[in-house]
Amino acid sequence: MTQKRALVVRGGWEGHQPVEATELFLPFLRSNGYAVRVEESTGIYADGAEMAATDLVVQCVTMSEITREELAGLSSAVVAGTGFTGWHGGIADSFRASSDYLHLVGGQFATHPGKEPYERRGEAADNFLPHTITLTEAGRAHPITAGVEDFTLDTEQYWVLHDDLIDVLATTTHPTRPWQPWHRPVTSPAVWTRQWGAGRIVVTTPGHSVDVLENPHVRTIVERGMLWATRTASGS
Repeated sequence: MTQKRALVVRGGWEGHQPVEATELFLPFLRSNGYAVRVEESTGIYADGAEMAATDLVVQCVTMSEITREELAGLSSAVVAGTGFTGWHGGIADSFRASSDYLHLVGGQFATHPGKEPYERRGEAADNFLPHTITLTEAGRAHPITAGVEDFTLDTEQYWVLHDDLIDVLATTTHPTRPWQPWHRPVTSPAVWTRQWGAGRIVVTTPGHSVDVLENPHVRTIVERGMLWATRTASGS
């Protein structure tokens, strides 16, 4: 059997600890039979031969920029069957200036609501709120999330703009609060999949820091997402 090939691409905003976060999952990939290549930039996406030979791309690149050639290489690989996955801003807040990237992924970080103004101290924790990740009916049956119960986190809660081509496995709801301008609870996808050509995409929005990724529920979802997204023999 040909060994599966995983490409880990990391970089962008250092606040999401791209090196430390991706290092957390390298042993898992290797123990599951992947040959792993790690790249510190998106330049590899423009290498058509390398991308064609890659079964799974794990991306952790928050914000940053991507060239037209790089995005074309990534998109073409996914359409041809390469899996694409990641967590938090490393996939859902990448390349803000690229509408074509947003089209590929199907959802874009908009904000993470913060604490009441008087509680804020000018630090990352100003945006940490207790919230629940709720499995959908589809999520309770899906291989990525089957057996995972609803769980709570105290970290950034992503508000995501999205289209309806995504298959939502879990959601999170932003409540109304007196200091916020919205007037009814808003539910955002927290975990979703997307079929793009022959490729599978998995996005997990929790993952602001390593401790969140070490949460057993989050880690299970991320790791199962890697396995599920990986190129399949049938390409579907």
